[in-house]
Amino acid sequence: MNLIENDNFANKGVSTPPPPKGRAVHSRWTSRLLLFLMVVGPGVIVMVADNDAGAVSTYTQAGYQYGTTLFWLMLILLPCTYFVQEMVVRLGIATGEGHAAMIYKRFGKWWGVFSLVDLQVVNFLTLVTEFAAISMVASAMGVPPLIAVPFMALALIAVASTGSYLRWERATIALCILNVVWLLIAIPLGRGAQHPVRNMLLPTAPLGGFTSDAMFLIIAIVGTTIAPWQLFFQQSCVADKRLRFSDLKWERLDTFIGSVLTQVFAIAMMLAGDAARRHGMTLQAGKDFDPTVMATFLGTHGFGPFVRNSILLLTVDAAILGATAISLSSAWAYGEVKGWPHSLELSVRKAPGFYAIYALCVATAAGLVLIPKAPLELIIISVQVVAGIMLPSAIIFLQLLLNDKELLGERFVNKPWNNWVNWIIIILLFSLSFILAAQVFLQR
Repeated sequence: MNLIENDNFANKGVSTPPPPKGRAVHSRWTSRLLLFLMVVGPGVIVMVADNDAGAVSTYTQAGYQYGTTLFWLMLILLPCTYFVQEMVVRLGIATGEGHAAMIYKRFGKWWGVFSLVDLQVVNFLTLVTEFAAISMVASAMGVPPLIAVPFMALALIAVASTGSYLRWERATIALCILNVVWLLIAIPLGRGAQHPVRNMLLPTAPLGGFTSDAMFLIIAIVGTTIAPWQLFFQQSCVADKRLRFSDLKWERLDTFIGSVLTQVFAIAMMLAGDAARRHGMTLQAGKDFDPTVMATFLGTHGFGPFVRNSILLLTVDAAILGATAISLSSAWAYGEVKGWPHSLELSVRKAPGFYAIYALCVATAAGLVLIPKAPLELIIISVQVVAGIMLPSAIIFLQLLLNDKELLGERFVNKPWNNWVNWIIIILLFSLSFILAAQVFLQR
């Protein structure tokens, strides 16, 4: 019996038959596990996908430059990721609609178009970085990018176009599970790391102190924790999956587990960068940090081909996860505002506009990466700036919606403590995002 049927029985005053005697405890836990497994998905996917190719580069660079001294930042960011996305969960379940649709309806056409345009711009720029990472990894593994990039783009389009939300979700969760390999390689990479547990529990100054470079990287890490597309993606995902009020606690658990996993995987990435530094890796003058170069270095300096190939493949996995989630957030948002059919449960024939936007995002970003001498570095920098400008406004919209009693009712509206926590997070993110955008602009 699915969740909708359970709700219908409850609404009609019909209860399900009691379990057989002698198996009450077993059945109760089994029932809870099955309910959770039916709900799990949006929270884990949105959080793990946030550790995309750009995040892999950021976290490994943080480990390379500062060792384990920034581990404490991951522990602080854990509640930030959860509280922001938990608001999205409540809003999605209470309204049954996506984030773009709610902004459009509650704040008017102008603000709706503003948020949609900002989302599409930053999403497209981020997509380009995902395919740039796929291109770099393909080159490192001896596969021509002209083959690897179009193949991945076609695979992303095919998986999302089956007409089944469940098929897409299962494939995407499988990609999320692959991130467990980060923990396997973190064991050998972490040997010799200086005080990882202490540096996680007690805030310490980064190696060399709080220099401008250190502050820049700290702000970049905060910026990768909560991206604008995450708000739009998870709310639309919750709506597309048709989660109900009875699913709220399980979706909160799904989101919390995802929040923990994304920080744990980030720490494993930092350990990889730290291992490269401790074993003597040096960057060429004028070159940015490249995870593929780090992977090759580690593979030839005592860690073997398994670690090298794992990091390369995990970078591709991160890029694929980021690309499908970001493209879907664009397609869902555009479909919601335009009033088009916009569900993964619909076939391409029944929702042509929705799938066209998704395919267009993927194909255009992949094509741009293959253009010789494309300004990829400028695009990557622009992602940081545009995301920094958009994130505060997106979260403010979310906070205002969660205080709308007419929309959510007394049950789901923010409590006073919610508002205190959320406004602190908003002010922190607003300040850091502004500093990041200004610093990138001034440095260039």
